[in-house]
Amino acid sequence: MPLTPGPMKVIHGFHSTKAEVLEDIKRLDLWPTVYVSERMEELPLHWHQVDNCGYVMEGKSYVIDENGERIELSAGDKLHIPAGALHAEGKVDERIVYIVGISSPENLLEALMPLNFPEDLK
Repeated sequence: MPLTPGPMKVIHGFHSTKAEVLEDIKRLDLWPTVYVSERMEELPLHWHQVDNCGYVMEGKSYVIDENGERIELSAGDKLHIPAGALHAEGKVDERIVYIVGISSPENLLEALMPLNFPEDLK
């Protein structure tokens, strides 16, 4: 089931266990994987061609929405990112672990690359 088109959403306190995350991924018919982000700089505003949901399992960071608003992330939060939703991952100062569900059965990084930028929508 594709995610409803629209902007990226952050749902704070969405989950407290891995079982809850996997049940949500199953309900959304997404393909799960684990992604560990070490230190990195803030990314520019971009979008992906696949639906994806990221569930923060440990660590903290932030994302930036299409309006440039910074939204804090910590364990228990869910990122709901439909294909085409503008967003940017924030600077990571400490390791952050996600379970990520994507809408196609492929390698996560290959599915999310290349990054598409706002000017690509024109």
